Amino acid sequence: MSKKYRVAVVGATGAVGGEMLRVMERRNFPVASLRLLASARSAGTTLKFQGQDIAVEPLGVNSFEGIDVALFSAGGGISREYAPVAVKSGAIVVDNSSAFRMQENVPLVVPEINGGDVAQHKGIIANPNCTTVVTLMALYPLHQKFRVKRIFASSYQAVSGAGARAIEELKEQVKAVAAGHAVQPGIFPHQIAFNVIPQVDSFLETGYTKEEMKMQNEGRRIMHLPTFKASITCVRVPVYRAHSVAVSAEFEKPVNVSEARAAIAAFPGLQIQDDTVAPSYPMPLGAAGQDDCFVGRLRLDCALENGLAFWVCGDQLLKGAALNAVQIAELL
Repeated sequence: MSKKYRVAVVGATGAVGGEMLRVMERRNFPVASLRLLASARSAGTTLKFQGQDIAVEPLGVNSFEGIDVALFSAGGGISREYAPVAVKSGAIVVDNSSAFRMQENVPLVVPEINGGDVAQHKGIIANPNCTTVVTLMALYPLHQKFRVKRIFASSYQAVSGAGARAIEELKEQVKAVAAGHAVQPGIFPHQIAFNVIPQVDSFLETGYTKEEMKMQNEGRRIMHLPTFKASITCVRVPVYRAHSVAVSAEFEKPVNVSEARAAIAAFPGLQIQDDTVAPSYPMPLGAAGQDDCFVGRLRLDCALENGLAFWVCGDQLLKGAALNAVQIAELL
């Protein structure tokens, strides 16, 4: 990568935007210049990149002049409005929102799984949902080995998946409960401290939430597997960082645990943590801040034919968002 690129980050002051900057810095992404964009209220604040203070600019229609790559992480509405503006200005957009994920002419990419799809872009490449990424990282090498038919899963999703203000809400609620004070929910529909909320995103007519359907809909596109089925219950838990998912997967071929373990261990971006004696298994505390996803609790599923149960943890701000976006930009 001898060439250097003029990069813009939209939503630079958010939780994922900040991670994007740290990931680019850590991976020595070839940045010739960096433009940090956010809402008018954040404009004027400065963020550090490679030891330099860079002022945040207000996002506008002229923000993408001379930009090669624009990383978006500011919500679907902003992406729908400004991603086409960026493309028109000559930039390639890597979008972290749900705005373009199901559009046929927009590749939906996890580099380790379907990195070749980036070649088909028409200016915009979509970053998948964070829970979907973490789950598919563990599922895909198993699919390659045994051909997946369907999964049943429950997610245990950290509050940081709902943004920086959600992290503050958990902190404040923990303090309030400890002091014996009443708790006022804000970001979440109910108290999140010392509680779990079986709702992530809004409900659909089927009774599933939008978040829950992303696993099946996005999984089909990423794995190029239109027959893939996924029944998920997504749960918000009082964890600051890193999502966990309990998965029961059913395959076409007979499953062997040692072969499954070998397939996962050989796959880039995955680590096995599976020792029932120690005991050792993935936990969000250990996965937080790590680029890799961690897989454990591997066992034959006693309720499914050709079934395998496993547990996967991954940092949804990194592999589930910022890291995956920067990896897509690296592929470009």
